[in-house]
Amino acid sequence: MNIQLPTVERIVQRLRSASTAVAVGVMATTLGGCASLTQPIEGVPADRLPPQFFAEPKNDLIPVDISLLSIEPPRDYQLSGGDILGVYVEGVLPFNPPNQPPEPPPVNFPQDQSTLPPSIGYPIAIQDDGTLALPLIEPLDVDGLTLEQVRDAIRDKYIDEDILRPEKARPIVTIIRERTYDVIVVREDGGNAGNQGLLNQNLGAQFLTGSSDRSASGGLVKLPAYQNDVLHALVETGGLPGLNAKNEVQVLRASQADQRMRAQFMQQWFAQQQAAALDPCVCAPPMPEDPSILRIPLRLKPGVVPNITEEQITLKDGDIVYIESRETEVYYTGGLLNGGEFPLPRDFDLDVLGAIAIAGRPVGGNAQQFGQALGGGVQGVPPGLLYILRKDGCGGQVAIEIDLTDAINDPRKRPFVQAGDTLILQYKCEEQAVNFGLRTFFTFGVAEIFRQAR
Repeated sequence: MNIQLPTVERIVQRLRSASTAVAVGVMATTLGGCASLTQPIEGVPADRLPPQFFAEPKNDLIPVDISLLSIEPPRDYQLSGGDILGVYVEGVLPFNPPNQPPEPPPVNFPQDQSTLPPSIGYPIAIQDDGTLALPLIEPLDVDGLTLEQVRDAIRDKYIDEDILRPEKARPIVTIIRERTYDVIVVREDGGNAGNQGLLNQNLGAQFLTGSSDRSASGGLVKLPAYQNDVLHALVETGGLPGLNAKNEVQVLRASQADQRMRAQFMQQWFAQQQAAALDPCVCAPPMPEDPSILRIPLRLKPGVVPNITEEQITLKDGDIVYIESRETEVYYTGGLLNGGEFPLPRDFDLDVLGAIAIAGRPVGGNAQQFGQALGGGVQGVPPGLLYILRKDGCGGQVAIEIDLTDAINDPRKRPFVQAGDTLILQYKCEEQAVNFGLRTFFTFGVAEIFRQAR
């Protein structure tokens, strides 16, 4: 039985044919298919950029002691305008004719959800100026007094006016209803304790394209005296800001002076913007902090104690507590990453490797996972070039170039992603050439070998 084995010359010829096919494929890729040549991005390595182009880390931020957001109530309740007292003065309130037994004082039961005990006496409200009007005497100034002090003041007044004898002056003073403050709370985080935060989904955060439009919820909250603070306003409307909101609380005062200050601030800022727009060489400054708006941070660096006074956290009628959404804290993806919009974490940093993973692409995977089907079970080389397009705050941008191989091996070469960044993933020319060459070899080269072997 004669078996004809291929000669050395035929084997070399087949390999040359396969190599020629591979070389042609590599050349075609290099000249026409390399994105770094056809769609060049002029990037700057991350280690060559000044610090102002990078975000401040927030992994080390710690929550603020929330007890700083509440008022410390006094030992004894201090009266003021808006309180309703129960007052009973035998023979005067109510008037009792001589030689008739006195009428018993009425009993008042508290309203629903009130923690006050039942009270005794006829309801009399303290006026806004802090005075208490009673029969036969001038109004008493009771602002800031306790119930016991008001009782003594009423007794002394009726005795001094010779209306009651000392042995008959035994007034009863209780509190029927505490004063309340009407505060408006506007929340853009959903305002409920069961909030799950933003979902990492393609084409944007849940408040943009999900099942909810994250509309602001607002309402009028009645806060009792000594509970009219920021913490109680938040507790009444769902608790601390959720993951959809910024880590701060804003307080807008309802006074006319504060409203005029806010309007004047916006007018001045717009005037500065218009003046800067007339000079193309001038970079318009960003909007500064409005001094008429109180911003209370909820997370600070270790060792930093917020300078929050009791006056700042005390809320009055008409004040607004505002929880702002962070719907603009997103980043965008493109290139070999699925085009999309993804929310940034609120309380921790996200580096470029984590951002790629959130976008649905494996870090350090293979070419097939990035749409490069090589066939033959060959994995191929993954893309290793990432660009971060970052705004410079003056209408321009800077492209930060990141070698993913270096980023995997060196944490210092993984810059944090900022709001508004656009991440574009590309192949290096040599990576795309290798993948195309491998695909060409297994598609045409191997076929050519078998064809000539027949």
